[in-house]
Amino acid sequence: MTTESADHTQFAGVVLPGGVANPDALRTDGAAVKFVTDAAAAGTPIAAICHGPWTLIEAGLVAGKTLTSWPSLKTDIRNAGGHWQDEPVVASRERGWTLITSRKPADLDAFNTAFVEAFAEWPRSMA
Repeated sequence: MTTESADHTQFAGVVLPGGVANPDALRTDGAAVKFVTDAAAAGTPIAAICHGPWTLIEAGLVAGKTLTSWPSLKTDIRNAGGHWQDEPVVASRERGWTLITSRKPADLDAFNTAFVEAFAEWPRSMA
C-alpha cells in the first residue's frame, strides 16, 4: 500500500525503519508524516531505530520525549526538544503515546523485544 492509502487505525503499531535513505525519504513524504502524526495522536505505539526518528522530528513529535538513535541524530533530537540518551533501547511514554527507540542493528534484539511488548500492551482492539 502507499503512504497516501495507509490508515493508521488499521495498525497496532508503527515501526520506522533505520538506515539513511528510507528515513530520509519518509520525512519528505507528507502522507507518511501525517500517518505518523495521526498514529501518535491516537496513542498508537511507534518504534524507530537508527535514523528512523527523522520522521518523528519532521512530524513535531520529539519535543518532550526521551529517545535514542544513531549518534549523529543527537543534535537534531535535542534541537527538536527531545531528550537523547545513548542506550540500546529507550521506552518513552511521555505525551500520551509510547515511543520505543534504538540506536543501531547491534541493538535489534532489545529493540524487537521492547516494541513487541509495547504493541501487545496497547489496549485498543484491532477488530
